[in-house]
Amino acid sequence: MEYANLRRQAASLKRSLFDQGYLDEQFCQVEDLQDEASPNFAEEVVSLFFKDSARLVTNIEQAMEKYPGDFNRWDAHMQQLKGSCFSIGAAKMNNECTSFRNSCGEENAEGCRRSFQKVKREHAILRQKLESYFQLLRQAGPARTATRPGGK
Repeated sequence: MEYANLRRQAASLKRSLFDQGYLDEQFCQVEDLQDEASPNFAEEVVSLFFKDSARLVTNIEQAMEKYPGDFNRWDAHMQQLKGSCFSIGAAKMNNECTSFRNSCGEENAEGCRRSFQKVKREHAILRQKLESYFQLLRQAGPARTATRPGGK
């Protein structure tokens, strides 16, 4: 009974992550790759994403400090982060990366700084929310199949 309740809580949290725009369908595709041989695949992929994305955020910060006004360099670093976001379905982060890249294209340093602050904020929020989600799943035990929010 307790496990079923934890599963419902996890499903509800996942649904809210989609409803609030934090995640997109790509996240479900990552979860679909889980099987009995690798039941924690999605959590491992997300964990690698956060490790890699933290490094990429640091690289962007350093490039912005060391190379002020080098929009091509900033854009190249952000493109790497954007690709990582896309790969796990981190929709809000991906959108903010796009805003940053648009500002680079306009050579708008202030716009880049504002967008980058949003990227970092969305990164922190998503990390906290996905950590909660995977904690609920671990407490509930293995599932038979991944589910899509809203019965999709």
